[in-house]
Amino acid sequence: MTVNKAILRFLEYCELDRNLSLKTVKMYGYYLNFFKSWLEKTKNGDKNINVEDIDDETLRSFRLFISHEYKNPYKGVLKRQTQNYFLVALRSFFRYLIRQKMAVLSPEMIELGRSRDRNIKFLRPEELEKIFRAVDLTGQSGLRDRAILEVLFSTGLRVSELVSLNREQINMDAGEFGVIGKGGKARVVFLSKSAKNWLSRYLAGRKDPYQPLFIRYSGPKADPSLTPEKLRLSVRSVERLVDKYRKIAGILFRIGPHALRHSYATDLLSHGADLRSVQEMLGHKNISTTQIYTHVTNMRLKEIHEKYHSGNK
Repeated sequence: MTVNKAILRFLEYCELDRNLSLKTVKMYGYYLNFFKSWLEKTKNGDKNINVEDIDDETLRSFRLFISHEYKNPYKGVLKRQTQNYFLVALRSFFRYLIRQKMAVLSPEMIELGRSRDRNIKFLRPEELEKIFRAVDLTGQSGLRDRAILEVLFSTGLRVSELVSLNREQINMDAGEFGVIGKGGKARVVFLSKSAKNWLSRYLAGRKDPYQPLFIRYSGPKADPSLTPEKLRLSVRSVERLVDKYRKIAGILFRIGPHALRHSYATDLLSHGADLRSVQEMLGHKNISTTQIYTHVTNMRLKEIHEKYHSGNK
């Protein structure tokens, strides 16, 4: 079977049989088609390469290419973690082909490169206070922005989850609501008293009938004949919003909405929450993903050392 035909069948399998999200299927398609294009170039434009012809030497050459030669036109050299995304997609691809009884390279032969520990960005309590106070509350857009910042920190939502929220999803009385996160994983998130207060103030000022929880107040007006979805705030808008208030607050290092998710997890762990509970609240599939917050446990270890080591007496 040709590589092109095999990729198409694999993507159909991901969508129909595995019921993966369209976003995940799209990313698999990107990584695999990137590999296919590279493969065709190495074979002088041959578009009829069979998957059975891909061996470990081919994979080794591809790994060297994405590690040393390829540069993303926007982001430059690929980070090790990004390189691994290509390899994870290829692993899944070859697992599927083996299930189809095809004599192809074993996915176990594709080893992931070891990544360095992630250096996550989070805000300390005093920095959070600065960024909250940086919002001008004189208009409806200011109330919206403050509500967004408070909700992100209170719930640990991913920005894509935040912008997809509708008003009827939010149970203001209970201070909680459900979201569907990565991989279709459902979880419940909770609003703090502060987040409930600011979200209530923002919604009280809404006089429109639109369903999106957070809407835009600038830019081109939506065509009345189109769906109100056109007024839904975008992921990029929230990213710009966070960067704007980061600058006003005098926070020198660059952050995005995900820094508030990191701050949320850091806040819970530093106040005594256990890792498993934080894993559930973040919607992480594996506990190893939650363990990136080692800076919290490191702080606790320092406190234990200062308290109990005889040299500190």
